[in-house]
Amino acid sequence: MVNKEIKLLESQIEKLASPGFDFDAWKEYSLIILTRIFGKHDSKIKQLKNIEFEFNSWSLRDASGNESYEEGSKKLAKEVMQAAIDELKIYGLPDIDNNAGQEANEILTIILDEFKGSQLKEFHKIIKSKNSLTEKKRRVKELIEELGDFASIDIISNILTSPKVSSFIIEKK
Repeated sequence: MVNKEIKLLESQIEKLASPGFDFDAWKEYSLIILTRIFGKHDSKIKQLKNIEFEFNSWSLRDASGNESYEEGSKKLAKEVMQAAIDELKIYGLPDIDNNAGQEANEILTIILDEFKGSQLKEFHKIIKSKNSLTEKKRRVKELIEELGDFASIDIISNILTSPKVSSFIIEKK
């Protein structure tokens, strides 16, 4: 399975030398690939994000030679992609830390923390039952109504202010 990822990264390296090269499009596509393979917190992603293809100032560009800067950016981008390939060849596919799973667990924990022991047991019985989804929803709704008028406000407030969930929200922005 690692061979598909390696071929994809190698094709990205080849694109660096293609005529009519668009660095921004290449960079975004490469970031998507690297994120999928290594996870969103991998250092190669941060390195690639920091590579700029063009100077921000026209005077700097005119004074220092635009082509050499662009070639340097391409070379650095190639090294990042080659490092990814080498890592895959040596270590194989990484076990990606699934942050979405962590955030879902955090949300579930916050919700279930509002239940009393007997309500939690009842919730487990409802979920494990062979009742229809409609019936399970009806019974869970009744259970939530037992928590009181402000429980849903407390739950939502706790979810939105949870460090794990709020960091996820900030990253999506």
